[in-house]
Amino acid sequence: QVQLVESGGGLVQPGGSLTLSCAASGDIFSIYAMAWYRQAPGKERELVANITYGGTTNYADSVKGRFTISRDNAKKTSHLQMNSLKPEDTAVYYCYADHVIRSPIHAGHNYWGKGTQVTVAS
Repeated sequence: QVQLVESGGGLVQPGGSLTLSCAASGDIFSIYAMAWYRQAPGKERELVANITYGGTTNYADSVKGRFTISRDNAKKTSHLQMNSLKPEDTAVYYCYADHVIRSPIHAGHNYWGKGTQVTVAS
């Protein structure tokens, strides 16, 4: 069983910063990509950023230049550094692990964390 646990959410003023962390645990050999999604009230879940095992990153246009995604393959963790936060960044942020395998001969599976709330307000 694989679990993803997010941490680091909270209340921050506009212009402030937060760092979210995601820790993957369980029977894991490797994770192809890790990503952060968010879902605001009344809106669909959207991709914020993702990063492959090799370190290639991709960002939503709305966060480019403000957010930075990183990962530690050995520790099976991912972090999302969020700077210059805006009220429109308020959402529940979810960690996502793409193509998790428990050995080279096993099929991959995808997993979601339960989410962490980020609220940007003065």
